[in-house]
Amino acid sequence: MPIIPPSDFDPLAPESFDSAHADYARLRAECPVAHTDAWGGFWALTRYEDVKRAASDAATFVTSKQNVVPRVAFTGRRPPLHLDPPEHTPYRRALNPLLSYERSERLAPVTREITVRMLAPLLAKGEGDICAEFSSYLPVHVFGEWMNMPEQWLDTLHDAGRAFILAVHSAIDSSMKETSLRLYDMARDLIAIRTREPMDPAEDPTSALLAARHNGEPLPHDMIVGTVRQVLVVGMVAPMVMIGNIAVHLSRDRALQDRLRAEPALIPDAVEEFLRLYSPYRGFARTAVRDVEIGGRSIPADEPIALVYASANRDESVFPNGDRFEMCRPNIADHLAFGRGPHRCPGAHIGRMQLRVALEELLARTRGFALAGEILPTRWPEIGALSVPLRFE
Repeated sequence: MPIIPPSDFDPLAPESFDSAHADYARLRAECPVAHTDAWGGFWALTRYEDVKRAASDAATFVTSKQNVVPRVAFTGRRPPLHLDPPEHTPYRRALNPLLSYERSERLAPVTREITVRMLAPLLAKGEGDICAEFSSYLPVHVFGEWMNMPEQWLDTLHDAGRAFILAVHSAIDSSMKETSLRLYDMARDLIAIRTREPMDPAEDPTSALLAARHNGEPLPHDMIVGTVRQVLVVGMVAPMVMIGNIAVHLSRDRALQDRLRAEPALIPDAVEEFLRLYSPYRGFARTAVRDVEIGGRSIPADEPIALVYASANRDESVFPNGDRFEMCRPNIADHLAFGRGPHRCPGAHIGRMQLRVALEELLARTRGFALAGEILPTRWPEIGALSVPLRFE
């Protein structure tokens, strides 16, 4: 009989906005390679070097068996995240040019227009939930622009994507399947449109996937559907949570809020530190193809391992005073908010751009803002704010 490790932490325990970070600090100090029996059992890496190692070594730690804790992929494989190199490479090769820094910055003006338009009702009434009323919509509309989606689809995408995210938080298999299938229907409809009316592959992600060739052959249709399905929702969650996290922090630190409002040139550097301090993911997973030893503990092959980026980025051995915001950290480029290795987030440039533009406009259009109610935290696999009521000056 295999020896079942004890539970070192409980990912299902009730959380506040700050409590998980306190628990990860405890784990980094006392049990950096932790185990829990939740969701069928999984390991959690909480220290920077261990997370970096697992994310970088794609030959030993694969993503094709389970890419997130809790497991959510019940409705098909969704490249590129669900595939390992080299199988995932054709999908990244098709999409990467459309996610370059230059392409992302081309979206900045329309992102600013969307931001101004969506902030206006909150600012007019002097209060509102920055997540539910703003940041849950902004990335949907930005990705709608990037994917050349019909505008009338965007509200449906927002509702379907949010329903899927909430289903994942509930960890109820039937809800996750049902909501995921709605997104698959949207992916198939978009592919059908691009099949009938192709666009320039250099300008349109769906057309790029349809035009891609690997070893002279088109990519499998079901895998293109899975890729579009993945793209539809993967870029929605992190910006929503991150904008909420930033709003919470600045509401608590009025001096920093005022400084960034007075010196907007500091905002890009502030965004990087916010990404380190409030990395919105803790559940991206890998599976070791053989027994491995990490941090003095033996992890058997084929058991899921969560890469707790949110903990790794506060590791005091790499980022001194890791639980504090410090402008212009000398090693800020080492943070893992966008991952490492072959699965490093391809949408990093678009993500940074959205955060920068949203923060610039939020600060420029207010004299101040403060918390006006209780923060509702998100659940695994994300970490951060799902609801942040604000009062605006």
